[in-house]
Amino acid sequence: MAETLERSLRDRSHEGEAASALVGSALNDDDREFIEYGCLQVGARAVPGSPLLGLAGLRLGHAARRFGRPSDEALAWAESPAAHAEADPRDVDGRALDGYDDIRSFLHLW
Repeated sequence: MAETLERSLRDRSHEGEAASALVGSALNDDDREFIEYGCLQVGARAVPGSPLLGLAGLRLGHAARRFGRPSDEALAWAESPAAHAEADPRDVDGRALDGYDDIRSFLHLW
């Protein structure tokens, strides 16, 4: 997954395979820190408009449901793409909002 993600962050033509790897990892990987690391890498390096940004936010929501509380860094980051998605869905798609809603709901942050 890490190699696929790295390749897609260098070359957007690989975003589709990176998206599949991100989803598979979020649903099947047993290492919360690894899942969060991938999301934070996307957040730090993906360009605005990349579908990986919304997917990374959604992935953090899945991880929160599976493992409990995310790290403070992941929790703080999840709020950012959600705010961007709300302001301009061309910048970050709405999946980031869904992921952040999952985190807030699961952690009772309403």
